[in-house]
Amino acid sequence: MDTVSLPDTWSYALRLPRDPRAARVARMTVRAALSGHGRHESLDTVELLTSELVTNAYRHTHGPASLRLTALPGGRLRVGVWDSHPRIPAPFGAPPWDRVRPALEDAEDGRGLCLVQEYADAWGGWPIGDGGGSDRGAGKLLWFEVTGRKSEGAREAVA
Repeated sequence: MDTVSLPDTWSYALRLPRDPRAARVARMTVRAALSGHGRHESLDTVELLTSELVTNAYRHTHGPASLRLTALPGGRLRVGVWDSHPRIPAPFGAPPWDRVRPALEDAEDGRGLCLVQEYADAWGGWPIGDGGGSDRGAGKLLWFEVTGRKSEGAREAVA
């Protein structure tokens, strides 16, 4: 009898409305997908960083966002978040990547992109379309990759 082996690579995509609950829906989707594929070693990191990018899409745009979660060869996991705003923030710009300054100690926000910089193994961003912010696909795609090696630090950042 032949055995069927599950594929090493897979992809999930989710369209998120402009809604304050979008980050929660994205976290739940990431948790379900990674748990279903036995990728527990990177779950906390991916969940945290995905939440940060989706939250930024909600806070800094006036349209929907999209999430794509892709398992790549070699155990890498890539998360991409598209939104309609054309500006690519640090640290996602072209090399040499500019660094995000640490948030002030008493600041209530401004730590999300620092977390990407700290816990992702790779990251980047691409402008999409004409940059006009229309619903025809313009805007940007921000992405990050993890291999599971830095997930311990992400657990501490969430706590």
